[in-house]
Amino acid sequence: MSRKIGFIPLRKGSKGISNKNKRKMVGRPLFTWVLGEAIFSNLDEVVVYTDDEGIIDFIKKEYHWTNKVRALKRSDVSATDTASTESAIIEYCESINYDFDAFCLLQATSPFTKKEDINSCLSKLDGNIDSALTVVNTHRFLWGKNGKPLNYNPLQRPRRQDFEGLLIENGAVYTITKQALKKHQNRLGDNTAVVKMPEDSLLEIDSESDWIAVESLLIERQKREKKSDKITHVVLDVDGVFTDGTITYTKEGEHTKSFDMRDGMGLEILRQFNVTVMIMTSENSQLVARRMEKLKLNHVFLGVKDKHTLLKNIVANAGISLSNVAYVGDDVNDLTNICSVGWSLAPNNATDIVKTHADIVLSKNSGAGAIREACEFVMNYNKRF
Repeated sequence: MSRKIGFIPLRKGSKGISNKNKRKMVGRPLFTWVLGEAIFSNLDEVVVYTDDEGIIDFIKKEYHWTNKVRALKRSDVSATDTASTESAIIEYCESINYDFDAFCLLQATSPFTKKEDINSCLSKLDGNIDSALTVVNTHRFLWGKNGKPLNYNPLQRPRRQDFEGLLIENGAVYTITKQALKKHQNRLGDNTAVVKMPEDSLLEIDSESDWIAVESLLIERQKREKKSDKITHVVLDVDGVFTDGTITYTKEGEHTKSFDMRDGMGLEILRQFNVTVMIMTSENSQLVARRMEKLKLNHVFLGVKDKHTLLKNIVANAGISLSNVAYVGDDVNDLTNICSVGWSLAPNNATDIVKTHADIVLSKNSGAGAIREACEFVMNYNKRF
């Protein structure tokens, strides 16, 4: 397949959970979980199709480092509660005159989707196969309303290891050729292949209890994927890490932040051991920029909301893995990185949720030696390599 387009439809409204697509799941907007994976997949372009101007503005600002993502305004007609996903797909495809070879529908409410799942579905489009979708192999025993079993004999109840179970559509990824999409006006064609995803991905986010369950599973998944290698890069948040998290305003309206000089010395020593130091903060502050310039830190990223996707891009460009990264953060917007990198550290006064999931809770508070302590940990840890 030569030209492969990813398509993520988003609507403003959400009946079950208010603002579900933009609500933070493990510290990042829900839709960015699948968008981030799509960016690093074999897709050539990823289109976020939405009636939410806030999301369009977010994407333009957040993903300026890649030319792979576009956010487009969908019509009001295709964004109503009664409009089908297919109506949005066809509206978009007709607007570009079906200028692609393979089309990939991605659901924002499926945060378990990985780039490997997307690539596997794309690779299935070959020969007679004109579409593919992701499924989950469930070993549940199913019953009909009439009280009759659907997939097993109750008198000969099989053991789980002997039971093939059933494949259930999980709604995460669908791929289809241009010819099949034009013919059927549907996400699936005549000859469909299946790609299995983990059973966790069958969970749908329709209620607050669903949200809590999915978030817990995502946190554990990120932790399971962690590895520990030599630390080559240290990434630090600013407010609540360099500073104590407070801001002082003058009567003119200007604000000030206080920094610990010992932290600066720790970072200087760390760089002498060839460890790259990076700053990543959601705030776009000139005051912070000047402080980092004073510390002679060249890798400074300001105004970052999706820290995890940016970190994955940095890691890929540096030719390293997340296992080579130590991350110091204090609040929920750092949580995905805290759960994903080789080593994560939190100041003693970080939020409880971050301290719960960090590998190391430092004895010092932010703005009072926490970074210096983190630097010493990295230097001591690297001695084993």
